[in-house]
Amino acid sequence: MRARHTGDLAAALDELVPRVMARQPRALGRAISILEDGGEGQRELIRRVYAETGKARVVGITGPPGAGKSTLVDRLARHCRRRGQTVAIVAVDPTSPFTGGALLGDRIRMQSLYTDPGVFIRSMATRGAMGGLARASRDAVDLLDAAGFDWVLVETVGVGQDEVDVVRTVDTVAVVTVPGMGDEIQAIKAGILEIADVFVINKADRDGVERTVRDLEMMLSIGEHGAWLPPILKTVASREEGIDRLLEAIERHREFLQTSGEIERRRLSHLRLRVETILKERVVVAADRVLGVDREVERGHRQRLDPYRVADRLFSGVLEDAREETAAATEAVDAGPAGLTEERMA
Repeated sequence: MRARHTGDLAAALDELVPRVMARQPRALGRAISILEDGGEGQRELIRRVYAETGKARVVGITGPPGAGKSTLVDRLARHCRRRGQTVAIVAVDPTSPFTGGALLGDRIRMQSLYTDPGVFIRSMATRGAMGGLARASRDAVDLLDAAGFDWVLVETVGVGQDEVDVVRTVDTVAVVTVPGMGDEIQAIKAGILEIADVFVINKADRDGVERTVRDLEMMLSIGEHGAWLPPILKTVASREEGIDRLLEAIERHREFLQTSGEIERRRLSHLRLRVETILKERVVVAADRVLGVDREVERGHRQRLDPYRVADRLFSGVLEDAREETAAATEAVDAGPAGLTEERMA
């Protein structure tokens, strides 16, 4: 049964991947749905396209609610299209408690771009994931990068810790704030200062913009930012003011990353984080399959066991199960083709 399923998946991806690489919208949508579904389909799809990643300009747009991030992304995409460049947008939205889908649809947010063949837009639900980015959004960025888009713009929900996770996926982080909301200092306290490569004060036609500039400059002067000093830019996205300067700043940061070698260090760090995340998820899944995480936690609670002891028991169960699987596989190999056939039949 497993072999037949694997064969069906391989055949489906044989047909899908070339269409993804040709940037066919329906194929891209189907591929991202596979990524969101998880499982072997997600893993095999990324295996097939990963070698083609690393060419796109991957930019995260983050900041507090009401800062005008969606409008800013819309205007950035328009300017890139005027340059003849293709754009993919991953809009990470809160999860609907009823459907599990994104509350803010891509058609509602960026209607003017939806019919442009050089733009692909996908909303992805956070599903309550820590760090805000949807469970499959990192893989979606890889897919869109591999498909040959010149730009991949990732816009996140603006809630607490969610913004910080953007830096784990992208090359350049643009933190957006607005004057008069009082959110800029709160954002800095939340750790946004450390991840920002560019600061954008949107709605800069409002009162208080100069105070916001001074606040950010003061925080930058006392913070640690390395060789790159994040510029502070003013935009009025609704009137397309300052968008060219923002694109120029992003391009300058890209050049800095390449000439300094920082881009390779960042991507190595991103890969390590993703590998660690995958390992952690697999250990939790294995522990739940072998012993049942909820059952062991409830047992620990009844027996007043400390969390380390509960975790040790679950991890020991995972290790024992892995040893048994390895031993069974070794026996099957030693038994020759007949043994392998029996295991497949099982």
